[in-house]
Amino acid sequence: MLRGFGDLEAEIMDRLWTWGRPATVREVVDDLRRQRAVAYTTVTTVADILHTKGWLRRDKAGRAWLYEPTCTREEYTARLMHQALETTPDRAGALLHFVDGISGDEASALLTALAQVKSRDQE
Repeated sequence: MLRGFGDLEAEIMDRLWTWGRPATVREVVDDLRRQRAVAYTTVTTVADILHTKGWLRRDKAGRAWLYEPTCTREEYTARLMHQALETTPDRAGALLHFVDGISGDEASALLTALAQVKSRDQE
């Protein structure tokens, strides 16, 4: 079962997605400390948990681990959306309420995505 990230998990993932490159815990801690106090060991523990859950991969770089996300922010968001749809027996109704609350630009992006899916399915 997919769940949303906890606060620190989300902050770590946000930085790694934004940076678009592998990073060490030290880099994440230094960036987090610009906004709030956080212990190096706490970030290490949470990064290890994210790795264990499959959200981060890591490679050794000298004595440190380099962490990077295993999926994009958009893929993660899509998984959450799928999970939310699975909670209702009326998916069409849920989608209608969702679409009712999106902007014109978001509706255009959704129509483009639907056209791509339809084209792919017709191949």
